[in-house]
Amino acid sequence: MAKAGSFDVVVIGAGIAGVSAAFHLARAGASVALCDGRAPLTLTSDKSTECYRNWWPGPGPEMVQFMNHSIDLLERYSVESSDAISLGRRGYLFVTADPARLRAMIARAEEISRLGAGPVRTHPGPVPYTPAREEGWEGSVEGADVFLGGSSLRRHFPYVTESAVGGVHARRAGWFSAQQLGAWMLDDGRERGLSYLPQAVASIAVESDAVRGVILGDGTELATAAVVNCAGPLVNEVAALVGEKLPVRSELHLKVAFRDGAEAVPRQAPMIIWNDPQEIGWDPEERQALIEMGRPELVGQMPPSCHGRPEGRGDSSWVLGLWEYHKTVTEEPTWPLFRDDLYPEAVIRGLTTMVPALDRYRHQLPHSVVDGGYYTKTRENRLLVGPMRTGGMFTLSALSGYGVMAACAAGDLLATHVTGGPLPAYAPAFTLDRYSDPSYLEMIARQEDEGQI
Repeated sequence: MAKAGSFDVVVIGAGIAGVSAAFHLARAGASVALCDGRAPLTLTSDKSTECYRNWWPGPGPEMVQFMNHSIDLLERYSVESSDAISLGRRGYLFVTADPARLRAMIARAEEISRLGAGPVRTHPGPVPYTPAREEGWEGSVEGADVFLGGSSLRRHFPYVTESAVGGVHARRAGWFSAQQLGAWMLDDGRERGLSYLPQAVASIAVESDAVRGVILGDGTELATAAVVNCAGPLVNEVAALVGEKLPVRSELHLKVAFRDGAEAVPRQAPMIIWNDPQEIGWDPEERQALIEMGRPELVGQMPPSCHGRPEGRGDSSWVLGLWEYHKTVTEEPTWPLFRDDLYPEAVIRGLTTMVPALDRYRHQLPHSVVDGGYYTKTRENRLLVGPMRTGGMFTLSALSGYGVMAACAAGDLLATHVTGGPLPAYAPAFTLDRYSDPSYLEMIARQEDEGQI
């Protein structure tokens, strides 16, 4: 078997989590090998909506603190890369037609503000609303703007339905090019000695309950005392190589991109989220056909959070739409993914409830493309970053649907664990040891909101 030398750290998995981990380790001065049998950023990371937000509920301030740091790093890397990542900040606009839900949204906004996400401004109110920048992020406001009443909301978002009674515009939020972020991190890491090896890891050598090296699929041996499991949906396949299993599951999530030539969703729109459950407005004949097709879940009440945003710059006419109504959960992800031929129509119809101008596509769907991937998550939807049980094994995993927005802070935190640096106050909230704390288990048992869109 060929010997390829020794590395301080071997990172398994070249999704955005693994790339960020390797990048931050290389910046910390470690010699790093990044291993994956697939091309970087191709299993799940390239299926992302590429959005970010610091708008997270409790319990506790840890997720807000963590995401604030991740966004701080995104902004730093935007500057360092001459904005190769196209970082923007149009925000997330949560909309409701239910007065009771609006009251709950306002209470939640005040809670998230107290956790450190920024001030809440009410409209109409003493502070005028500041529109989001169409491009860029510098000088943008933070916190959130609460709209009391549909007329106040539609003054700034006239394309929103007349049935809306208000909304919340979270402002330290937007989107960026995650692919470009990953490519820039890889380039920067290579300049610092990072080695990318296009091979899967076949086995991990363990002696006296501590890592001693890895063997790649072609038989190459890499000596190392630290291995980082960043395998995304395949994280437990890697954990099994050292006889461990991580407390995660994977949920199937699809995404549709469709051409909105009529600009029913304006190009300057933020991420827009319909915060209410709804029923799709099928015709009676369509409803009957769906039942006969074995798709009754599309006929009754559908879950909240149908959402979408404009995609692309310049004269792009693409819109991304997402609505998780499949509820497919597994501990053993498989490919190819489940195919839902009705997904584009269901999502566009769902978005039509919030943006009535999309009804023009009712009888002739626009050109669309569906892809997707797995959200790999813990039961309470908090990531795992830190040591595993085997000596020298670490994980950066369970990034759920927020992998690209969390990647910077997650990679930074992982590198700090590996190199033994001082950990931030929020670090214990994301380690495996949290599941040994009875008070933590009691807290997550009471948790009602995962903070996931």
